[in-house]
Amino acid sequence: MRRAIFPGSFDPLTNGHLDVIRRSSPLFDEIVIAVLNNPDKNPMFTVEERVAMIEEIIPSVEHGDCRLIVDSFSGLTAEFVKRREATAIVRGIRAVSDYEYELRMALMNRKLEPTIETVFLMADEEYSYVSSTLMKQVFLLGGRVDGLIPELVEAHMRNKLTQNS
Repeated sequence: MRRAIFPGSFDPLTNGHLDVIRRSSPLFDEIVIAVLNNPDKNPMFTVEERVAMIEEIIPSVEHGDCRLIVDSFSGLTAEFVKRREATAIVRGIRAVSDYEYELRMALMNRKLEPTIETVFLMADEEYSYVSSTLMKQVFLLGGRVDGLIPELVEAHMRNKLTQNS
């Protein structure tokens, strides 16, 4: 079983994330989309809300024979990878600055757990500038994010904005 972990805050899930899932699925038998519980990031959605949204969207993602699972975790990614008996971490790279950060993380994860490999996928040009933080900022300032995040996620963002008004 070739199991990989795709960790992230996914606050919110973007079409760039879905692109990484779609393109990494032929490489693995199973991918665990692991939602990080990091309250320091001041999330828009709770971990439970993010997991529920991803679970609702996942059936629409092309993934061939790869099984997609959604889970959440706190703490070190390397420890979560080990607990889930995975052999790889999947990460998307948008720019050189991402690579520098992700390289440091990959090397630390390898130091913590030498059996873990990190697989980097270059972002599709269409999503090379898309980040969850940027999508939240643009949305909260009234900008358009259609085509950059799933419609379901945008609807939840609208509901969240209405609730907080």
